[in-house]
Amino acid sequence: MNDKAFESVIGLEVHAQLQTQSKIFCGCSTRFGDQPNSHTCPVCLGMPGVLPVINRKVVEFAIMTSLALHCEEIPPRSVFARKNYFYPDLPKGYQISQYESPLALRGSLEIPAGGNGLRKIGITRVHLEEDAGKLVHGEGADSGSSFVDLNRAGVPLMEIVSEPDLRTPEEAGDYLRRLAAILVYLGVCDGKMEEGSLRCDANVSVRRRGETALGVKTELKNMNSFKNVEKALAKEIQRQIALVSEGKKVVQETLLWDPDNEVTLPMRGKEEAHDYRYFPEPDLLPLVLENSWVEELKKKIPELPQEKADRFVRDLGLTRYDAEVLVAAKPVSDFFDETVKIHPEPKKVSNWVTGEFLRIYWAEGGGPVKMTPQNLARIIKMVDEGKISGLVGKKVLEESYKNGQDPEKIVQEQGLSQVSDESALIGIIDEVIKDSPKEVERFKSGEEKLLQFLTGQVMKKSKGKANPKRVGELLKSRLGK
Repeated sequence: MNDKAFESVIGLEVHAQLQTQSKIFCGCSTRFGDQPNSHTCPVCLGMPGVLPVINRKVVEFAIMTSLALHCEEIPPRSVFARKNYFYPDLPKGYQISQYESPLALRGSLEIPAGGNGLRKIGITRVHLEEDAGKLVHGEGADSGSSFVDLNRAGVPLMEIVSEPDLRTPEEAGDYLRRLAAILVYLGVCDGKMEEGSLRCDANVSVRRRGETALGVKTELKNMNSFKNVEKALAKEIQRQIALVSEGKKVVQETLLWDPDNEVTLPMRGKEEAHDYRYFPEPDLLPLVLENSWVEELKKKIPELPQEKADRFVRDLGLTRYDAEVLVAAKPVSDFFDETVKIHPEPKKVSNWVTGEFLRIYWAEGGGPVKMTPQNLARIIKMVDEGKISGLVGKKVLEESYKNGQDPEKIVQEQGLSQVSDESALIGIIDEVIKDSPKEVERFKSGEEKLLQFLTGQVMKKSKGKANPKRVGELLKSRLGK
């Protein structure tokens, strides 16, 4: 099987839960994690005789997203429709969505194209709809039973449909990460795939290189992380290539991704639009947007990730790589921005933020940061002034990150001040010389790079408190160099 003889064609359908306080067509709370069925009313339960009312904030968020995604057309009139299908967590038996007349059309998003280049991925449409409820499958004594939680029913969803312009799982991951970052920067979605507030369905097919016709596509669901999207696509592409190589046909169907066993499993035959029997929602008037409102919202769009990365490169002299790392998470880029205002050495601040700060940020799950930019600026200054070593600086950063404590107080209370006094260092240096006879001999024979090793050993024995510059000087002196 020659995988290189084939190329994959991928399109993504991203569903983003919008961060409004109330649902799209009623006043129920959208708060996540509360008791099942505690945020429901006759409207979102689909009771007879009730009427939906559109949430203005939902429309505002969708317009801002469409503008950020460079949509060429935000029609002055869009229409809601009923998408009919039966599922236990869909109380009305239909979903209010948009079909023939979506909110926005023909946008684009740029992803890395190798080197420093970028490639545009087309966006077909942006439209609004309501979320369905959630089935909770029982465990233990309730094994074999399923329960319905309708807290999520009616939560506002924005669907962003890409063109089939993606060619690899890695490109799909890049697209998804960049789209999520834009939504977070706009403040319209928290981007948490693990909580279901950002969900992705992928349509994928394969064809022989040089062909222009699309192959038979399958749809992948149940991918709850960026990595799982990439893994699921890679597995499905391999499966389809194997089938085509053997002269077999790919069946158009919907597949579920099993992240535990890393396999795709058939769910159902792939639906077509006519299966849903779309027709205009009779209880909602067409959505009419005044141009003045769209122009007003355009002014509210903040600096977006790509614009911020460009500014970091252009105005602060950062490398493109560092800039992209910084803007991947809004709290991180904001923290960097504020720190540079206090300690105006962008490259040095970038090294600390993209290194130790970012390591702790992701280790802690990307949650709220107690540490202030002022505290990081103080740590960098103390290292620069030789009051603490870089190693101790990392330790102080971790302490301050987790509890917000003042760095000077941490250094004082834990006795972490850097030691430069000769008499205090000689004993440790002599121990290292005694414990490293082979390295000492090689250093004396001309292997200068071993000075760094010996200095590191002294730093380790002093628990990072020794002044590395002074240690190097004393080591040379003791070794007759």
